[in-house]
Amino acid sequence: MTLPDHNSATPAAPASPFQIVTSRGFTEWLATQQISLAISTYHLGAVLLLGLKPNGELSMFITPFDRAMGLCAHGSALWVATKQMLWRLEDSLAGQTSDGYDRVYVPRMGHNTGDIDCHDVAVDATGRTVFVATRFNCLATLDERLSFAAEWRPPFISQLAPEDRCHLNGLALDSGAAKYVTLVARSDVADGWRDHRDQGGLVMDITTNTVVAEGLSMPHSPRMHDGKLWLLNAGSGYLGYIDQTTGRFEPVTFLPGYARGLTFQGRYAIVGLSKPRREHAFQGLPLDQNLTDKGAVPRCGLQIVDLESGAVIHWARIEPPIEELYDIAVLPGVVRPKALSLTGPSLANQITLRDGERIAAWNAAPAR
Repeated sequence: MTLPDHNSATPAAPASPFQIVTSRGFTEWLATQQISLAISTYHLGAVLLLGLKPNGELSMFITPFDRAMGLCAHGSALWVATKQMLWRLEDSLAGQTSDGYDRVYVPRMGHNTGDIDCHDVAVDATGRTVFVATRFNCLATLDERLSFAAEWRPPFISQLAPEDRCHLNGLALDSGAAKYVTLVARSDVADGWRDHRDQGGLVMDITTNTVVAEGLSMPHSPRMHDGKLWLLNAGSGYLGYIDQTTGRFEPVTFLPGYARGLTFQGRYAIVGLSKPRREHAFQGLPLDQNLTDKGAVPRCGLQIVDLESGAVIHWARIEPPIEELYDIAVLPGVVRPKALSLTGPSLANQITLRDGERIAAWNAAPAR
């Protein structure tokens, strides 16, 4: 399937896999904040890059990555977790523009982790890449000789085995160091988390091996922002934070969908929404009743929440066939980004090199 760049303001062309519809003012908000967004969808197997065209309309560039999940924007790099690889994409333009794009991400380094069901990814203050190996119930980092090096696992996990016992999924840094993780349940048997989806979720402090919050429903995407530990209590549909004195989850905003993927831009939270799957793991959650009570239908897309008021000020709805997103990353100072796939011919011709004191970027396609 060809994944084209197309504008959400008009109906998608027949070859387009989907379309995106936004609230009035969504593009102006991107322009005012001077950001673009990266979004992963393992449902389609792609990374979506949202920015602005020169005329102010929404630009969307879609690049295939097999089972794309965790994202991390770090300097000029964009890390992408896929089915069996962890990729570092780097900007190839060195401050230039190319065909109207001011950021072109190209895969520069890939590490074969194997199928570890890699979820959240982050780069700590020392420059190390840390990530959640969900299938092996641990926090991990890269190793030149190994699939991964386990950094931490919950004290109740007796063995590093590919059994997804507790569904460890989310990671939050604090002051540049890995600090908090989210787990769906305290279980030490294969696939045991599925039996405790309603109120078995917890947040742990990996530096002390202590539980800082429990009784959650399918928690995801823990993030530190302005001194608060935020997360998505996805099984209930709420964005909120943990009161670290009481350990209580304090809900702030209800979101119409299975919330997963959280990042911040100043006073705003940017949240990803998915349509719950029809399989057992996503059925019978508090989210179902909350949607019914509010007369809402689950959506796939983005919600921009003003943290001061709790109001959703903008939204973007992604139409079928995409029904699930995983992660979101803010690209600061980027107007219109794109990324190159591993299979297309463009990657071979996008060359960046050091020429004396300057970085030179070339599109070295041979003349016809």
